[in-house]
Amino acid sequence: MRPALPTLLLLALLPLAAGCDQLSDALDLPNPRKAEAEGRAVGSACRHAGRSLEDCYALNPGAEKAAVFAGWREMNDYMMEHKLEVVPSQIPPASGRQAAVPEAPGPAAGH
Repeated sequence: MRPALPTLLLLALLPLAAGCDQLSDALDLPNPRKAEAEGRAVGSACRHAGRSLEDCYALNPGAEKAAVFAGWREMNDYMMEHKLEVVPSQIPPASGRQAAVPEAPGPAAGH
């Protein structure tokens, strides 16, 4: 009966060990593999859309630059190898993202 006790204890604790990744997500603990994968995905998407690397960095300040560069380079190599063209965005840019340009004063501005 003694060997059954450790086995039962192990079986009872197994669901807790299997949920470690869910626990880290709930506690918002950083996952370096996830950050690397997201950075590569961002870089690949930027290159596929025809954005420069600098624009990609500016649009995604939270992404790891090394991962973004790696994804951008991988997609660039893939597109060159398969002779793929860029696919520009069809959605117009949001008005909040455009740079604020001061308007020229109208004719009623004191003249």
